[in-house]
Amino acid sequence: MAASATVRDLRNRFPRVRKLLESEGEVLLTERGKTRYRLSLYIPPQSAKEPPPKDYMARMKRYQPRPMSRAAAKALDEDNRGDR
Repeated sequence: MAASATVRDLRNRFPRVRKLLESEGEVLLTERGKTRYRLSLYIPPQSAKEPPPKDYMARMKRYQPRPMSRAAAKALDEDNRGDR
């Protein structure tokens, strides 16, 4: 059976109620002698799966399926440099 505490206990003696909650897992709060509320431990929602890491080499190969030759890379570099 769950532990019980009053609303006044919750307000004035919260550390005691918290210890009850941590040990029992659930505390029933009474108000004027009648059970009114139920406190339970918070369970955080499970986080979504982390997305897989990006494969940058696969992305690069989609845009440039075969590597440039050394001469083509040098020509492209020279072309990009311009008159510097």
